[in-house]
Amino acid sequence: MEILTKYFPGLSEKQLQQFAALGPLYTDWNAKVNLISRKDIGNLYLHHVLHSLAIAKVIDFKAGAEVLDIGTGGGFPGVPLAILFPETKFHLIDGTLKKIRVVQDVIERLELGNASAAQVRAEELKGRKFDFVVSRAVAELPKLFEWSRRLFKEDQKHFIPNGLLALKGGNVAKEVKALPKGEYAETHPISDFFKEPFFEEKYVVYVQA
Repeated sequence: MEILTKYFPGLSEKQLQQFAALGPLYTDWNAKVNLISRKDIGNLYLHHVLHSLAIAKVIDFKAGAEVLDIGTGGGFPGVPLAILFPETKFHLIDGTLKKIRVVQDVIERLELGNASAAQVRAEELKGRKFDFVVSRAVAELPKLFEWSRRLFKEDQKHFIPNGLLALKGGNVAKEVKALPKGEYAETHPISDFFKEPFFEEKYVVYVQA
């Protein structure tokens, strides 16, 4: 928990309680459903929660904005972002039902009224549009952007245009280069925001809708 207050000192008492509840919740669920490597559950706050919140260092989601988390898995980055931005609506989707059931339970127990979760693949999602799409460790950028491009709203609420915000590692330059010609992308090193060695060679990549 201390790692969160180090970089986000303005958290409310309610937010602190919600973040504190993540540890016991995920430890309990992870013993039943393999969400996070058993060896890594002890690093939940650094490797998963804080990593998710790197997106908040690139954009400040507005009240009333709608954000889609594609391939949320156990709820990352959507659940930590929903705690941090209580006035923003988050919809978390994944193709695996057992993972979505965990996410729905976490949302319910944390009383996150601004978050919802459903078992559906991005390419099957219909009838909804979003300001931003977020994702973590799901697919390479060209595939993520292909899934996302039809899901963006046309009206703009933020200082950067609507688009995709993906947490990436490895050879990001290669993935950016593989995007369709003419697409605009920005790469933000997470090590600029968080100084722990874990974040070296990890990035938030923004691709404009």
